Amino acid sequence: MTSTDHASPEEVLRDAGLRSTAPRRTVLEVVADHPHVTAAGLAELLGTAGHRMSRQSLYNVLEDLTRTGLLRSIQPTGSAPRYETAEAGEHHHVVCRGCGTVVDVPCAVGTSPCLTPAQAPGFPVLDRAEVTWWGWCTACSADSETSPASDSWRTP
Repeated sequence: MTSTDHASPEEVLRDAGLRSTAPRRTVLEVVADHPHVTAAGLAELLGTAGHRMSRQSLYNVLEDLTRTGLLRSIQPTGSAPRYETAEAGEHHHVVCRGCGTVVDVPCAVGTSPCLTPAQAPGFPVLDRAEVTWWGWCTACSADSETSPASDSWRTP
């Protein structure tokens, strides 16, 4: 998480106008270690690590951190929302059609919005683009049961 690489979670939260609470600090740290995690996956990771938090509290923390820009929420087609730390640079994502793994892809331009649409009627200012590519990771492309030649592969 770029913003916490140089500052403590407490400072990052305060700079975003949020109180530094244990649940917020913990969620920031776990998401930094497990990018593209779903809320359900995050709840499981928190429970395994001994951090007890109700689902409603978790969703409230995720909402606060997303609203203030400390976390980014992405939702590839057919997936629950996934959370990652807000990165300094613009980036996009590639999703494996076989296993659902999500990986960051650097922006070719490097500055927001990274891509310019042919038209955006009624929108004179564009500040961000979200692109999701779909493909096959190395493991799934080698697996005959989930490869593109199989009838069982998922589509977005």
